[in-house]
Amino acid sequence: MQKDIQPNYYEVEAKCASCGNVIKTKSTKESISVETCSNCHPFFTGEQKTLEKGGRAERFNERYNRK
Repeated sequence: MQKDIQPNYYEVEAKCASCGNVIKTKSTKESISVETCSNCHPFFTGEQKTLEKGGRAERFNERYNRK
């Protein structure tokens, strides 16, 4: 490796904007702020609602009233 071309590597605390959770990590930036973290994101907390959507065949059959 060449000297003096590598960025500085900091130990930082990433702060969640919505719940205030603090996560220790390392980064080339001196501070990190994220919108949502794994503690408050709906996908990770199980609050996300999934919709069952039919495929092409189901939509075709529904449109033309076929069984």
